[in-house]
Amino acid sequence: MSRSLVRLGAALTAGLLALTAAAGPAGTALEETQEPASATAADHRVIAFYQTIYETGSDGVRRYVDPKPLLGSVTDVNVGAIHLNADASLTVNDLPADHAELGVMWDDLATMQDQGVTVSAFLGGAAPGTYRYLREDFDRFYPVLRDFLRAHDLDGVDLDIEETFSLADTIHLVDALRADFGPDFVVTLTPVATDMAGRSSFSGGFSYAELERQAGDRIDWYNTQFYCGWGDLRTTTVYDQILANGFTPGRVVAGTVTNPGNCSGYVDPATFDATVGTLVDRHPDFGGVFGWEYFNSVGYDGGGRESWFAHVADVVGGR
Repeated sequence: MSRSLVRLGAALTAGLLALTAAAGPAGTALEETQEPASATAADHRVIAFYQTIYETGSDGVRRYVDPKPLLGSVTDVNVGAIHLNADASLTVNDLPADHAELGVMWDDLATMQDQGVTVSAFLGGAAPGTYRYLREDFDRFYPVLRDFLRAHDLDGVDLDIEETFSLADTIHLVDALRADFGPDFVVTLTPVATDMAGRSSFSGGFSYAELERQAGDRIDWYNTQFYCGWGDLRTTTVYDQILANGFTPGRVVAGTVTNPGNCSGYVDPATFDATVGTLVDRHPDFGGVFGWEYFNSVGYDGGGRESWFAHVADVVGGR
């Protein structure tokens, strides 16, 4: 059966569940936000961010970074970064999405989807422009994103907002995605951890607690950045602050860097194991872990880059 038919069946099932749930009372407090059908409370997600698609080795040879070794370890792969450009074109990093060099990647990601891995596009990131264009001319730029997601049969989109984008802008984008792709499509955001804790406003400039109150039922979870000075996973302190700000553990995936060269905040395996192990023990519905990024991950106990994610899967359990 094709992935499209499988997803159609899932979407119909989710729709029936949503109709059934609609008969019940609506929650009003942040803690009562209903999670979408695609996110179950017991999920311990293991997510790989896959941005470097070709790497140049010490021998000067440029080689493709195959994501398939992640099979058996990850629940999700987030591929990107997807950029909307001033001329209303779309690129994956610096390449058009249909560039010949990306053909093998799309094929490999489709193979992973067929084996149960959720593949989402992550939109934006550190390079500015994407969200400015959506803010200034949504009707021109949003269809470019929508058509890209459809053309590559992606399972979801992760909104990595690192430029000014208001709460109203964000809800507008989330609602457009829900209207076009339905309840089974994965919609996530990637704020920094201190934003989620209510201590900063880097990721767009708005309150994520308010976003959760107003639109949490249309957002699957938050891939939260515990690095680059916005928190870390040396202890559970910042994660605890996020929970104190009204979020439940199932809504918060803890993200860390997989290599100390990627950003500040790298946590050695022993410390990481202790912190994440504590979170798993305290919170049966702990949202999971993501790693930034796949290509240069420091392998666990001398293993290859994929072993970082395999080890995480062992630590979070629920696989």
